[in-house]
Amino acid sequence: MKSVAIIQSSYIPWKGFFDIINAVDEFVMLDNVQYTRRDWRNRNKIKSPAGTTWLTIPVKIKGKYEQLICETELDGRQWTRKHLAAIQHNYAKAACFWEVFPAVQALYEACAAETMLSRVNHVFLAGLCRLLGIATPLTWAMDHEPLPDDPSGRLLELCRKAGAEVYLSGPAAQGYLDVESFRAAGVRVEWMRYDYPEYPQPHPPFSHQVSILDCLLCLGPEEAARQTLRYAVPPPA
Repeated sequence: MKSVAIIQSSYIPWKGFFDIINAVDEFVMLDNVQYTRRDWRNRNKIKSPAGTTWLTIPVKIKGKYEQLICETELDGRQWTRKHLAAIQHNYAKAACFWEVFPAVQALYEACAAETMLSRVNHVFLAGLCRLLGIATPLTWAMDHEPLPDDPSGRLLELCRKAGAEVYLSGPAAQGYLDVESFRAAGVRVEWMRYDYPEYPQPHPPFSHQVSILDCLLCLGPEEAARQTLRYAVPPPA
């Protein structure tokens, strides 16, 4: 019974994002939809002595109010150096920093010549999945066009084209997903549930709402995977 999740790509996302990827048989990046400003597409949080702080990839947005995520261009190339410096400054004393940082640095170096946001996000998602031992294929929604305009219909059509029998969704979609249409098409909808333990984290108080990099640098890949990859799609009734 094939399971699929479909989400817009994000920059170094939080652990729940990887939990979803690990739980399904195929993960589809929905980057042929409108880019949203001040969202997770091009930024995420890490811990700092002052609390959480943003790492933001600069992108070209002036006059591009309706551009798609896959059309969004980066604005400059200095961001990789700045983000690496911020990670090292804030996590150098984390328990597994020197074990994990070389792999993180390699991902930033791999993105140094990239010009498109979707490509950068893909590089990080694929690389961080490898660190966590996640083997789920990452595919692109844009490879399945044309698609319906309405959000629920678009997701259902992508499930059809992917041969999905189970669609795993984040809880935020409960406000618009037409579950009955999925059921009529033979696709069971499952809702993601997030439940993670705390761990030794620099700069208390503890926060779950930070990039997966926090968990990796504090725990190392094996323990980060054990604490992060917790969801399993239930078998059919």
